[in-house]
Amino acid sequence: MLSLGMEVFGWVGGLALISAYALVSFGKISARGALFQWLNLLGSFLLAANSAWHSAWPSVSVNAIWIGVGVAALVRGWFLKAQMAKNLDPELRVGTSD
Repeated sequence: MLSLGMEVFGWVGGLALISAYALVSFGKISARGALFQWLNLLGSFLLAANSAWHSAWPSVSVNAIWIGVGVAALVRGWFLKAQMAKNLDPELRVGTSD
């Protein structure tokens, strides 16, 4: 049963990555958007699990790097969004007074 689960992981992971690529390629979502990053994270995580199950270590390595890029992009997006919100809120600006 675990073997079947790992195969499903591989197929769903591949579908998630292809979906992310297609959605960006056809202009349906932004490559800088959270949906694109989450689809890539999901896909690469599932493919990494499938690849490890099959001892395909080069693929595991590529997907681990892909996960790192996705996490970094999401963190950067959250940081930039927080900075923009901070800059728009006059009460949070440094050096301002009433």
